[in-house]
Amino acid sequence: MRAFDLGCGSGATANMLSQIGFQVSGVDPSQRGISLANTTYPHLDLQVGSTNDDLSGFGQFPLVISLEVIEHCFCAKTFARCVRRLLVPGGIAIVSTPYHGYAKNLGLALLGRMDRHYQALRTGGHIKFWSAATIRKLFSEVELEVDQILRVGRLAPFAKSMIVVARKPVSLI
Repeated sequence: MRAFDLGCGSGATANMLSQIGFQVSGVDPSQRGISLANTTYPHLDLQVGSTNDDLSGFGQFPLVISLEVIEHCFCAKTFARCVRRLLVPGGIAIVSTPYHGYAKNLGLALLGRMDRHYQALRTGGHIKFWSAATIRKLFSEVELEVDQILRVGRLAPFAKSMIVVARKPVSLI
């Protein structure tokens, strides 16, 4: 069982996958994060890299996981295409991102919390905000089939995050 952690950070999720039997590889653009990951989990193949890099040297995987990464990407299609390239035909991607649906955004506006929530003056942070509809459209455009979208944390209309389970069709090679 092989898995790829796209945006592996300091390696905690990659290590958890390893502990349940996966052979894990992964990348993160943070040199500091990868240094910490390699010190803490030397048995894992975690390297500095991003969706903008050629990751073909890692091969393809039946599972690609990317937790709380896509909202930081300037070009979401580059991210989604990278996920597709990393997957074997029939492979599954699990992607999580903060949820931003209509009801949640309306609630933030009515409560006067938009500035606090979006933190526009913060260096870095989230630059894309996803609803179930927008992430489904993105994955469809790069020919990934969304099997399920789960909203987690709080009541569904005001969910904190969503977990997307998508599949690379077997017919795509």
